[in-house]
Amino acid sequence: MKIVFMGTPDFAVESLKILVENNYNVVGVVTMPDKPAGRGHKIQFSPVKKYALEHNIPLLQPEKLKDEEFLAELRALEADLQIVVAFRMLPEAVWNMPKHGTFNLHASLLPQYRGAAPINWAIVNGEKETGATTFFLTHEIDTGKIILQEKIPISETDNVEIVHDRLMKMGANLVKRTVDLIISGKANAIEQERFITSETELKSAPKIFKETCEIDLNKSVEEVYNFVRGMSPYPCAWLNIQFPNQTESMILKIFEAEKEFEKHNLSIGTVVSDGKKQAKIALKDGFLVLKSVQTSGKKRMEIGELLRGMK
Repeated sequence: MKIVFMGTPDFAVESLKILVENNYNVVGVVTMPDKPAGRGHKIQFSPVKKYALEHNIPLLQPEKLKDEEFLAELRALEADLQIVVAFRMLPEAVWNMPKHGTFNLHASLLPQYRGAAPINWAIVNGEKETGATTFFLTHEIDTGKIILQEKIPISETDNVEIVHDRLMKMGANLVKRTVDLIISGKANAIEQERFITSETELKSAPKIFKETCEIDLNKSVEEVYNFVRGMSPYPCAWLNIQFPNQTESMILKIFEAEKEFEKHNLSIGTVVSDGKKQAKIALKDGFLVLKSVQTSGKKRMEIGELLRGMK
């Protein structure tokens, strides 16, 4: 079976790697165009492109997925199956091309957390488990028939990086198992509607922007703590904060924190600090204890290092 793989970041490389290392017939890879990055604006290849070049896999990097030249090149690969992992939304002309269709690996337990940032939002919402799903692509995003699904637990100290890496490896195996089912003709895909009842609350996973990452100090300790975990290490939760004895406020990114439940009479947002090792922010039912932070133009540091560096 001829397979075309579509993906861009490290999360996708693991799935491509398991196919190549197990001798599946990957006849082509589609990834994002090269783009400048970093301070020097040097052209950088996507992780998927790097892997494809290292293994001499034919590579396509279309600017537009509806471009006739790209569609002709894709058609020439004569794929029987296409696999999408962390890529762009595909037009029907692309996903409907192979005779066995196109399936996607999504980092949630669909139909929950459809959207661009499923790992982040599952943690922000305090979920105790998440998972990955393979499903056939159709017109509406993340709504196609489910082929396979697998769960993993989320501990209360896990952040996005930890869950991402766990799902990346588990998801790669899920991709391989899905391909095997399709090859054997045993991929009995199930409509997502079968997972939805009148009591089901569908939670979404919209794209995250800088404004999305601002901490709402009016929320509870548990909610703010989960928000910090759900945005760490990227894109990272932040707030405008003023430390004791400082004349000006600063934008502070918070990578890691702890929760402390305690009754107090302080105003929400008050910073309590010994000025040397510890700092915590007052919330309505306790404190968010700062551990790992970053200020504008500085590197990530422990809170004690920031406090000792203040005038």
